[in-house]
Amino acid sequence: MSLTLADIEFLRSDRAREFLAKCKECDHAGPNELALLSRLRESLRPRQASAVLQTLKLRAKAETKFLGQAQKMLFTDAGLQQTSQPAISKYRARKLASQSVLDLCCGIGADTLAFAAAGHEARGLDIDPVRIAIARHNADELDLVAQFEAADIRQSIPASHDCIFFDPGRRDAQGRRIHNVERYRPPLSLAREWNAREILVKLSPAVDLRQLERYGGCVEFISLAGNLTEALLWLNHPSAPPKATQITEGGALHFGHEREARANIAPPSGWLLEPDPAIIRAGLVQNLAVILDAALLDETIAYMTSDRESDSPWGRCWQILDWMPFQLKRLRRYLAERNVSKVTVKKRGFPLSPEELIAKLRLQKGEEERVLVMTRHRGKPIAIICCPRPFGQNERISYN
Repeated sequence: MSLTLADIEFLRSDRAREFLAKCKECDHAGPNELALLSRLRESLRPRQASAVLQTLKLRAKAETKFLGQAQKMLFTDAGLQQTSQPAISKYRARKLASQSVLDLCCGIGADTLAFAAAGHEARGLDIDPVRIAIARHNADELDLVAQFEAADIRQSIPASHDCIFFDPGRRDAQGRRIHNVERYRPPLSLAREWNAREILVKLSPAVDLRQLERYGGCVEFISLAGNLTEALLWLNHPSAPPKATQITEGGALHFGHEREARANIAPPSGWLLEPDPAIIRAGLVQNLAVILDAALLDETIAYMTSDRESDSPWGRCWQILDWMPFQLKRLRRYLAERNVSKVTVKKRGFPLSPEELIAKLRLQKGEEERVLVMTRHRGKPIAIICCPRPFGQNERISYN
């Protein structure tokens, strides 16, 4: 259901809070959802019961993102999907030099509140009064000071802010992803009309960089816990090639370049390095390989190999046990001879999906486990057999 202002007013009431607290631990997954909804309808009107159930589900979904805070907040499904990871919101807020920040298309207010928590004078605008009402509720519950206003930024925006943060909608009315920046809601071209010392635009990490060529500035690709999460366009910065940022326990690491690099091509040796996805997306694989004295397996594949284990935070390292040109029967026999009953398949530039390959391998009973890296060397398919545990980049990273 789509929440209304009346729904938000109810969800903020003592009566709604009572039911939200009472049902916090209730199982509302799958077949249990209807039973819980029926119980709620015994005490609440149908729409109120649906609003409570929806809030319970969204809070459960948000718990991994808003640790310790989700149970006080209100969300919409679309707003939660578009909201940044809090660690990245904090990183952005701490990086800004501006005192006042205007958050355009602020949604449910998470980024605006991150700016406020970092000491900025924060103001959020959004065209949807419901999202604004949710943002105000979240500010109250998190005890943060920020202003929120329903406004159509396509008409005009306030001019008295040092920084503008723009987070346009990247899905259409049917929920499908929008890939063209000029079809964002509103389009990226709107940002060309604004005047501020800093203008920062949140983009999809899959953005086509060719669409940004006429904007100048610098694109920053950000990863968290080994996952590429978003791209940021710093519009008023000097034009520069894309750079990679990795959110870490201590804050953030940055990787960029001023000139192109060219790495050697070599067959697999002692170690396989899988670059951080921000490195890959920023086009910095060759640069990282040169710095690490590593070689690429193929000009078009983002895997590196080296005789030495790397302790770089910009990738995960796998010890190579063996490798071979890919032949299904040969690989199947190799694994059977070594009692391998479980494999994790990683692939780049290989036609079969991991599920298809595992089915075709017909693994037998055994006690050994391996990682299979299915990729190419000089254009030809190969299989690299690695130890099952990676070295290097942490799987779980928190931001303090």
